[in-house]
This record gives sequence, structure tokens and C-alpha cells, in this order.
Amino acid sequence: MDKKLVAYITTGFPSLDFTVDAALALAEAGVDTLELGMPFSDPVADGPVIEAANLKALQNGFKLEHLFEASAKIAPHIDTLWMGYFNPFYHKGMDYFISRAKETGVHGFIIPDLPLEEAKPYKPALEADGLNLIDFIAPTDSKERIEQIVIDAKKFIYLVAYAGITGAGHSEDLQPIISNIKECTSTPVYVGFGVDQNTAKEKAKGVDGVIVGSAFVKVLLDNTLSDTQKITKISAIAREIKEKINL
Repeated sequence: MDKKLVAYITTGFPSLDFTVDAALALAEAGVDTLELGMPFSDPVADGPVIEAANLKALQNGFKLEHLFEASAKIAPHIDTLWMGYFNPFYHKGMDYFISRAKETGVHGFIIPDLPLEEAKPYKPALEADGLNLIDFIAPTDSKERIEQIVIDAKKFIYLVAYAGITGAGHSEDLQPIISNIKECTSTPVYVGFGVDQNTAKEKAKGVDGVIVGSAFVKVLLDNTLSDTQKITKISAIAREIKEKINL
């Protein structure tokens, strides 16, 4: 079975129209699932690349309504998830986001600062509406902790490749933790953090897919490129990664 590629882009950066065009191009390039990032002023799990794109999107006037507007145009063409920090979900209410996800065709949420214990109360409402809340596992998690996390994990499990922030490019031997996860669940395991064209083949060993963010967002931040050139370049990166993880 083909290994899957999840791509992250920051909604509204450099513009909302660009986000839609880039998402559709990534779908054409073989990306299986799109993480639409909700710009936030303090993205604690993200490194300087994605943080810079978050801040620029906010400076450009990003509003939540823009996320829904873009999603309605994107989600019919590619499996789409919203990636965001818990603050907006808390302020607007999970029910609000569930209803907007259903309206736009989005399939679930990735909330990196919502730990398992705090996520549990929200899962029944999400699952009742056919939505997924993606669970995270870190290399530091014990076997007991992994067993707790995977009990009701749906869609895929997000294996964080190292302790730290996205895009830092650290390297750790993930095979022991991958084995531990696979013993506990048949839910697919995707690895994220530090995955790019150079590391994808290695990182994909033993897992069902990879999650790539900073490698794409770096291109979006490159002011020497036109919008068309940016889309061409991220599409090429997506094709290269998809090919490498499936060699």
C-alpha cells in the first residue's frame, strides 16, 4: 500500500487566493491530506519558519472566516484537516468548529497543545459528526502512555519525530517507538517534524505516512519567487517526497 503524504500550509499566507491555488496544486502533485494551518500569534509547537508565516498571515488581516472560506473551496478536492492551537477552539467553542467543518467538508482537527486527558471530552461530539481529532505520540512516551493514547485513535496517529519544535531537523531512532505503537493499534502511524526531501525516505521507515510543513512554508516565505513559481516549487517537492517514501 502506498505511504501517504500530509502537507501543511498556513492559511492566508501570502494570500487567501494563493492558499486555495496551492492546496489544489498539492492535491494534483499527490498529497493525500492537507493540513490547513490556522494562524496563531504563539504557535508553540512550530519552529521559526511556520511561526513567521503565521505572523505574516495575521499581519495581512487573517480572520477565522477566511479559514472557512478557503476550506469550502479546497475540501471537495482533497482530504482536509484544520491544524490550530486550542485557544480559538476554546473561545469559539468546539461545537462551533464542528458545525463549520461539516459545512465546508473538513474531516477533522489537529490541536498540538491539547493533551489526551483534555481532548477526551470533545471526542464523542466530533465522532458523532464523523470528524477526527488526531492524537499525538512523542518519542518520550512510555508503552503504558502509548496504550492509553491509541485506544480510540482514528484516521492516523501523529508521531512526533523528536522532542522540540517543527522544522528543527533533529534525528532520533524511531523504530522502537514505532514497534510499540504497532503492537497496540492498527491505526496508521504518520511521522512529522523535520521531514523534507532529504529526510523523507529515512523517516518513512516502518510508518504509513509522513507529515511535511516547514519544507513547503520555506518556499512560501521566499520573496524572490512569484506566486506561480512558489506553487510550481512546492508541487515539485511534494512529488519528490511522495516518490521517495514509496521507493
